[in-house]
Amino acid sequence: MDPIEIRMQVPEPRAPQNLSKPNLITGEDIADQQLRPSRFEDYPGQDTVKSNLQVYVAAALKRSSPLDHSLFHGPPGLGKTTLAKIVALEMQAPFYQTSGPSIDKPGDLAGILAGIEPGGVLFIDEIHRLTITVEEILYSAMEDFCVDILVGQGPTARTVRMPINPFTLIGATTRMASLSAPLLSRFGIQEHLEFYEADALAQILQRSARLWGVELAEDGAMELAKRSRGTPRIANRLLRRVRDFADFHGQRTLHCDIVDLTLNRLHIDRGGLDKMDRRILRMIRDRYKGGPVGIEALAATIGEERSTIEDVYEPFLMHQGYMRRGPRGRELSAEAVHHLELVGDMP
Repeated sequence: MDPIEIRMQVPEPRAPQNLSKPNLITGEDIADQQLRPSRFEDYPGQDTVKSNLQVYVAAALKRSSPLDHSLFHGPPGLGKTTLAKIVALEMQAPFYQTSGPSIDKPGDLAGILAGIEPGGVLFIDEIHRLTITVEEILYSAMEDFCVDILVGQGPTARTVRMPINPFTLIGATTRMASLSAPLLSRFGIQEHLEFYEADALAQILQRSARLWGVELAEDGAMELAKRSRGTPRIANRLLRRVRDFADFHGQRTLHCDIVDLTLNRLHIDRGGLDKMDRRILRMIRDRYKGGPVGIEALAATIGEERSTIEDVYEPFLMHQGYMRRGPRGRELSAEAVHHLELVGDMP
């Protein structure tokens, strides 16, 4: 790999373990942090991924070596960040977190790598959004634990090979296909996170309710789990809204009736589909006679970004069997037509 030209001095190590750019922290962000499990035993669902990681972590600890570089991929909200933190805790390793969009220049990444303690875990969320020049810094860092930096310019320029401490890179992405082949091949562990079953989501909701001091009935937990799109992040968000409605109506226990009232007010049907999901399906059914329709035409018709449809809505619709994606575009299934008939004129 050719050295990356960086017109700067050799970067100073960075000490902070939260490497992301500062953002406005909301009450719900704090609540989400409180809900994150810290052990594999407290992490419901994703049984195959979880059991595999337990083996890899135990083997790395037995060898007293860093865990292989790992890539977690799948739809948003399934717990990729939480898994990365659990891995670091199980490895008893320092945890460093940043995201692809926040690393603007190769020097930014070089400074981060220089500050990692031996055996540390560097987590890069949205790793597919790294620029190619930044990505190339990772190649030698992942393989040889060093970074090649071109210091200066013109006739006085020289290449400096900066050694860094052995570390584990954990990348998270919702778009595995957007990763370059050279970067993808350097991840020894690659795990795909699936949508959660209702039983696992109900366990997550019961745990969240206990941490918040909320009494969640079994029927309320299951009803909420079935309408949370198989996603823990959405389930916990909806649990907060149900708690709001329960407080407003003076109910201490969250039963199925208050869950149903809340989600109906939020226009979330019994299949977990919201207004935009149904709008997408109805557009394909009514405007394009069930499809096929190209993604660009569909995005333009409903006034939504193509990436939003592909990353947020389409994975769950396909998982439920409501939409098929073929070489000519998107098509509705018979299940989708039946579901739209069931919900009727619900927005």
